[in-house]
Amino acid sequence: MISQKHIFLDRDGVINKDSDDYIKTADEWEAIPRSIDAIKKLSDNNFQVIIISNQSGIDRGLISPLDFIQINNKMLSAVDKAGGFIAAILYCPSLPTAINPNRKPNPGMFLDIADRMNIKLSSCYAIGDSPRDIEASKDAKCIPLAVRTGNGYKIENNNKFKVPIFDDLYDAVDFVLKN
Repeated sequence: MISQKHIFLDRDGVINKDSDDYIKTADEWEAIPRSIDAIKKLSDNNFQVIIISNQSGIDRGLISPLDFIQINNKMLSAVDKAGGFIAAILYCPSLPTAINPNRKPNPGMFLDIADRMNIKLSSCYAIGDSPRDIEASKDAKCIPLAVRTGNGYKIENNNKFKVPIFDDLYDAVDFVLKN
C-alpha cells in the first residue's frame, strides 16, 4: 500500500498570479510559470494536494459563485491536463473584518479538512505567499514554507517565523520532495 501524504497550498500568489483587484473570472486566472508542473510533481510523488484559500472577493460581491467555480475549474483543468491532481479545494469567502475561524490567519480550514480526511497536520507542509498563510499553517501545526511569488515579499520583509522562502512553488516542491 502506498503511504498517502498531504500538502496544503494557497491559491492566489502561489499557483496563479494574484491581483490587488482580485481574480474575478476564469479569463483573469493565469498560472504562475512552473506552478502546474509543481503540482504534477507532487501528484507523481503520492501527495494529496489540498488548496486552502481566502476568497473575500465573494463576500465583497466582486466574484460571483459561478465565476468562482469557473476559476477553479480552469485551474483543475490545467492541473489535470498536465497529469496532476488536486484532492480538495477549501475557501473562506468572509471579509477580513469578519470573525471567522476559517479565514486565514485562523487555522479553521486546516483543522476542518484534517478532521474530515484524518490527516496528521504535523507531518504536512503548507506553502503560502503571505504572512497570514504562514501564521495559519503554524497555528494548525503544519510545516510552513513561503514563496516569493505573489505577496512573498511581505514574508521576506518580516520573516518572524523564520520559514524557508523559495523563488516559486516548483522550488518549494523540490525542497519538500528532498525532505
